[in-house]
Amino acid sequence: MSDEDAWVQTMSTGPLLAIAGAAIAVLLFSIIKLHLHAFLALVGVSLLTAFATGIPSEQVVPTLTGGFGDTLGNVALLVGLGAILGRLIEVSGGARSLTDALIRRFGEERAPLALGVASLIFGFPIFFDAGLVVMLPIVFAVARRLGGGILRYGLPVAGAFSVMHVFLPPHPGPVAATELLGADIGLVVVFGLVIALPTWYLTSYLYGLWVGKRLVLPVPDILAGGPRADGEMDENPPRPTTVVLLLLLPLVLIFVNTGLDAARAAGWLSGEQGWFNLARAVGSAPVALLIAVLVAGYVLGPRRGYGADLVEKLTESALGPVCSIILITGAGGMFGAVLRASGIGEALSESLSDIGLPVVVAAFIIAGALRVAQGSATVALTTAAGLVQPLVDGGEFSSVALAALVLALAAGSVIASHVNDSGFWLVGRFMDMDVKTTLKTWTVMQSTIALMGFALAALLYAVA
Repeated sequence: MSDEDAWVQTMSTGPLLAIAGAAIAVLLFSIIKLHLHAFLALVGVSLLTAFATGIPSEQVVPTLTGGFGDTLGNVALLVGLGAILGRLIEVSGGARSLTDALIRRFGEERAPLALGVASLIFGFPIFFDAGLVVMLPIVFAVARRLGGGILRYGLPVAGAFSVMHVFLPPHPGPVAATELLGADIGLVVVFGLVIALPTWYLTSYLYGLWVGKRLVLPVPDILAGGPRADGEMDENPPRPTTVVLLLLLPLVLIFVNTGLDAARAAGWLSGEQGWFNLARAVGSAPVALLIAVLVAGYVLGPRRGYGADLVEKLTESALGPVCSIILITGAGGMFGAVLRASGIGEALSESLSDIGLPVVVAAFIIAGALRVAQGSATVALTTAAGLVQPLVDGGEFSSVALAALVLALAAGSVIASHVNDSGFWLVGRFMDMDVKTTLKTWTVMQSTIALMGFALAALLYAVA
């Protein structure tokens, strides 16, 4: 047995919960008031929490690095590969091509629906900020051409990127929560789509149409010229069908993986065949995304007459911006590892058990509290997953129930976007709204996304 296994926490529940509360308060104060980078704040608070809870000094650093490394084992691969795929589709002009095709198919009257559907499709690999900035010039152009104000078109698009970013891997928050809770990533994708699509339709599309009629805001002039790609790559955009197939490729592979695993669990397959293990490996999320990136690199690059050097340049440009997100995600996992090693998680579990709060409700409340306090959905989701993990470790949960818990955490992490959230300012400033108007539109929409998403996740958890 290692020293870590031999160490036993002797503090009672009260002091441990007090330390946890103080640690979260210091974390939020450091990020919000002192403007300390979330990565540095998480690492520093993790270190202080480890010492405060009495973890032996020789085990502190292994606990920190172990939690960091375990979280990044899959997160870094998924986030990095997802960013590359999104960048290739963005710069190739695939996003614009797909959007134009959808508008032609849906018609001008359904332009908001077409823009929203396009954003849902390529919101799978593209992060919220990047996807919104790419789509806004298209949104502005459509709004000017068709009229009706910016909110009618902009809110369905922003809401689409939001629900995909918060509920669906390979985005960092749901990926980290999936890893921390030991959920099946394929099931998270499947049920994430089941929750995200109706949630978007009601809370973003229909709400956007409703509020757009009551607040007809002029179309801003910002970004009016539209995005231009590196090397003018978007002058020869790929066909919309090509873009859809590229986005569906990793999803199909992951779905096959999940189906094979379910077939083995049901006894239909033994799982001992060589082809079975090979198919499972190909359908694992990192390999599926790698295959999609390699295929996209060829289809959108050399096959269309662009050199491999341009694809390499685009790959490099995609990885830089996500490094901060990857590090923050890993540091959130580090904080969760300290809470688990110190026994704080067990203390929280006992406290929640005493008041009879269901785990799925606790997950939503914890993630929502962190979101409201510090703004970042990714930090809130990752940190809350670390806090909830001991509750999961101490019980028996089906694979569907674990996926539902991940999605309940995701719903909580998106609630009540306000002035401490970068997305609040991004949406408000790009759509030329003041703070009051942004609170009345964007904040309300984010809160309804959270509440409906949680309701569906809780229903899934109840029937699991």
